[in-house]
Amino acid sequence: MKQFVVVLLMGLLGVSTGFAAELNLYSYRQPKLIQPLLEAFTEESGIKVNVVYAKKGMLERIKAEGVNSPADLVLAADIGRLNDMVEADVLAKTYSPMLESAIPSHLRDPQGLWYGLTQRSRVIYASKNRVSEDTELTYESLVDPQWRGRICMRSGKNVYNVSLIASMIAHHGEAEAKTWLTGVKANLARRPQGNDRAQAKAVFEGQCDLGIGNTYYYGKMATNQKKPEQQAWAKSIRVVFPNQNDRGAHMNVSGAGVLKSAKDKRLALKLIEFLASPKAQAIYAHQNFEYPVIQGVDADNVTAALGAFKADKIRLTKVAKYRATASKLVDQVAFDQ
Repeated sequence: MKQFVVVLLMGLLGVSTGFAAELNLYSYRQPKLIQPLLEAFTEESGIKVNVVYAKKGMLERIKAEGVNSPADLVLAADIGRLNDMVEADVLAKTYSPMLESAIPSHLRDPQGLWYGLTQRSRVIYASKNRVSEDTELTYESLVDPQWRGRICMRSGKNVYNVSLIASMIAHHGEAEAKTWLTGVKANLARRPQGNDRAQAKAVFEGQCDLGIGNTYYYGKMATNQKKPEQQAWAKSIRVVFPNQNDRGAHMNVSGAGVLKSAKDKRLALKLIEFLASPKAQAIYAHQNFEYPVIQGVDADNVTAALGAFKADKIRLTKVAKYRATASKLVDQVAFDQ
């Protein structure tokens, strides 16, 4: 790790590291999640990747640096961050026959501004003890009176929930989505709080019977050796993929795009192509319990055990354009209050 940091700093300061070519990656994803992928890329290509990680403020940094930014590409953990980059006009249009062939069209920008690299579904964590296994659940059914005081969610302003609400707008229109969000708020067991794992914990503790979370958090809880209490949370819930009899479960992606400031856009695109390769997709799947975006790569055993499901294949670019409206609806119905 120390050697990795030293090389990172040397690369960003312009000091030679001995590699024939180098790329500078700005990442919203934590280094521990992506370092195995970058090391595999370097081993295969001879290209060193220097990483700057930030949980917040990355877009502001890119805009401030402008054309003088040292960054070649950006890696984001959800469609919201990617869309923010599109709206800020900092991403370059690219074309890759390999990426267009490998990644389904609804999981990438039509102009090559960004490419989805992993998938996760926004699912329902249902109590195994208090919710019958044959109960059919949809996002729409969360407003049913039977769930009054039985649902837990994190903040409506969380990027994952904003995307879910935006998908409801895309499918049903703004007015109906607002009515739906008002109904969900009425069924909450408590004020929105915590992260996705906190919703599973609340179900385990009996505070609610349904929670909303991403699929990969189930895998993280089920295999957590450092905090084994989270394994009990995972065992208490059944992961339900909503809307299996109609459009399918809502999906989100992590993804990457080449920045306009890239010194060699073709070289930057080469890293994205590697991240969409079977080798890298397998690492992604087993490292973070996410679903591959390409065919022919298996999900991790823990994730695969959740079963096959129907995924909503609406274009994520369409969902993303309603994110601002979704955030506005959260305020209008006072969802977090």
